[in-house]
Amino acid sequence: MSSASQPLTNLQLELLKVFSREVSEEDLLEIRRFLARMFAEKAMDAADAVWERDGWTEEKAVKVAYEHLRKSSPDVNP
Repeated sequence: MSSASQPLTNLQLELLKVFSREVSEEDLLEIRRFLARMFAEKAMDAADAVWERDGWTEEKAVKVAYEHLRKSSPDVNP
């Protein structure tokens, strides 16, 4: 029986090395929050870069938020 295994990412490997010992539930929660904040900040930085690159304004964002962007689908049974 063969199992399909995926290699661990560099982050997973590093975390395994760093946390090869038990940590308290409180520390685990703090680590999760830290990682969530870090990745959220990176996502916001990337969004800000696109915003700047494409010359977005608050007015443009509001306009797009209220636009109807869905296309009509053709009737399946005409």
